[in-house]
Amino acid sequence: MTSGQPAAAGRASRRSLLAGLFGQGIGPSLSPEMHEREGARQGLRYTYKRVELRDDQLTEGTLRGLLEHAVTLGFDGLNVTHPVKQAMAPLVDELSPEAAAIGAINTVVVEEGRTRGHNTDVTGFAAALRDQLSGAPLERVVLLGAGGAGAAVAHALTGAGAAELVVVDHDASRARELVGALTRVAGDGARIGSPDELPRLLGDAQGLVNATPVGMAAHPGIPMPAELLREELWVADIVYRPLLTDLVRAATDRGCRVMTGAGMAVGQAADSFELFTGRTADRAAMSTDFDALVAAELTTDHRPPG
Repeated sequence: MTSGQPAAAGRASRRSLLAGLFGQGIGPSLSPEMHEREGARQGLRYTYKRVELRDDQLTEGTLRGLLEHAVTLGFDGLNVTHPVKQAMAPLVDELSPEAAAIGAINTVVVEEGRTRGHNTDVTGFAAALRDQLSGAPLERVVLLGAGGAGAAVAHALTGAGAAELVVVDHDASRARELVGALTRVAGDGARIGSPDELPRLLGDAQGLVNATPVGMAAHPGIPMPAELLREELWVADIVYRPLLTDLVRAATDRGCRVMTGAGMAVGQAADSFELFTGRTADRAAMSTDFDALVAAELTTDHRPPG
């Protein structure tokens, strides 16, 4: 399958659509509601299913089988999330150029029995950065996490003009692999940092991005010591369930300029919707949907920054 106008036109003519989400800890995900609400606005019979993966289903053979079953069962598209964004990339029939460069996918389009992997995390994070942290300095940014989401965020930051990106991951080999990929694409602006170096790294940095699963409903906590946060540091967290993670709360309390995971969540969902359906998403309406869906989490003491 090749992407292009004929395929998109064919998808746009459909009146019903079946999509799903593969991952772990996805019970609180808002993707089903956001996709189904946008589908209803556009007159589609749109069904979006969660597929919670067990630990014994994370092998290459099992994931390949699940993907094949999804195609056989008539799924039109899939989103994939932690911890299989990188593992799923080599299993699809074709990768979009940006997904191939990153080595991770979060979206799979199924067309005529073939699968094509995309990465809308990149565009989602880049758009959120422009909208919510406009003008934020990018001379030195520390990125926590070099997994599938971290790789997407790293490429988005590099594309946004980050002069120096320090990648920190407990798995040094994974951080090294990501820095190598960034160097091949964008030159020598990325380097590896260790968790033990965070006090020094954050003392010199202008920005911090959490692209680890720490802070998710299934992985509560904060990915680094809160005392390392300072007012001059801008902080972005890609976790959106809960929206007000411990990192977001701690950074807000210290006066940091903060970006929650809301913008990236809506942006990547809208981009995925467009890939699945061939239709233009109403991004403003999807953002309103997102706000309504998380409103119950907000308290009078901790409102989302921005």
